[in-house]
Amino acid sequence: MANTEAEKKELLELRKKIFVTGYRGGMAHLASCYSCLEMLYALYLKGILKYDPQNPKWEDRDRFVLSKGHAGLALYGVLQKAGLITEEMFHSYLKEDSMIGGEPCMRDSEWIEATTGSLGHGLSMGLGIAMALKMNNSPAKVYVMLGDGELQEGTVWEAVMTAPVFGVDNLIAVLDCNRIQKMDFVDKIIGDPAWEEKWKSFGWSVSQTDGHDMEAFCKTIMDNAEKGKPRVIIAQTVKGRGVSIMENNPNWHFKLPGRKEWKVFQSELEIDGSEWE
Repeated sequence: MANTEAEKKELLELRKKIFVTGYRGGMAHLASCYSCLEMLYALYLKGILKYDPQNPKWEDRDRFVLSKGHAGLALYGVLQKAGLITEEMFHSYLKEDSMIGGEPCMRDSEWIEATTGSLGHGLSMGLGIAMALKMNNSPAKVYVMLGDGELQEGTVWEAVMTAPVFGVDNLIAVLDCNRIQKMDFVDKIIGDPAWEEKWKSFGWSVSQTDGHDMEAFCKTIMDNAEKGKPRVIIAQTVKGRGVSIMENNPNWHFKLPGRKEWKVFQSELEIDGSEWE
């Protein structure tokens, strides 16, 4: 794992913050948040996304769409870490007069480019944004993060087959390939998904990487794209990464720990009494 010791510590703190905030709010898709956390961190804090912290609507900013919107708490945690939203806003999650909910919403923050949560639509929205940017001769790119369970939605494939026709090489899809969806493992639902072959067959440039190794992820996503082609980065991840009882366990798609399970979270996320209070 190429993440530095400082980054590992910051990622542990983010996992802790996401868990404590989600637990206090009474609901959270913790496992889905944890599979994509390193990638979100890399996008916003390791120089992949171009943005102006003082100007959320800078015209030439890169756009990011979290199509797997149920991981919104991870996105908000990274936005707070990057100084783009306040600590107060993050900790208001699902409280009375909350400023953020379980999934990203444009009315909550100027940093949210698309309201998501209804799965399958993020790539279509990203494609529309990418086409508009091309028409305006903008250098900006559009990044869309999807889940592999989400790829069973038909609207995803409408966007996949359409994007190459328009030559949107400013569109980059990131597939959080954690191999688990709501009720079971993806391959038990649909068989071998063969994602690389499918995306290539529609004319996309396809790369694979380790979604938890930020150095590898950054190198892959920053590599020169094929001119005229949209790109997809298939990132191999572990659902529930960082908490042993959640890792690779479909039962944790949408679940909070009970009393006995709580002790595992407390130990592995290094939560002390003062942080919980």
